[in-house]
Amino acid sequence: MDILKVIFAIILPPVGAAMQVGITKHFWINVLLTILGFLPGLIHALWLIFKK
Repeated sequence: MDILKVIFAIILPPVGAAMQVGITKHFWINVLLTILGFLPGLIHALWLIFKK
């Protein structure tokens, strides 16, 4: 399941973040980071996935 989350995080970071933590504050932080730049959103999504 983590492989699928990583793939979604690479394609669309908020989807990967939502799969990991749901629609919480971390999801909205990821949406904001992705709007500001794709790379910060990607790093945050991968951090959320690998943090567990």
